[in-house]
Amino acid sequence: MQKDHTAPASDPPFDAPRKPREIPIGELLGEAREALILHAGERYRLRITANNKLILTK
Repeated sequence: MQKDHTAPASDPPFDAPRKPREIPIGELLGEAREALILHAGERYRLRITANNKLILTK
C-alpha cells in the first residue's frame, strides 16, 4: 500500500504566492482615528487624515 505524501489541498506549496490578508479599517481602529503599530521594536502611527486618507508614519 502506498502512502500519500502530498500536502492537504488547503495548504499551498511553501513557495506559492499568498493573497494578502484584508482587514477592514474599522477592525483596526474601531471608533478611533489612529492606532499605534509595533514592528521590530519600532512604533508606527496609522491615522486617518481630515481628507479620509490613511497615513503611516514612524
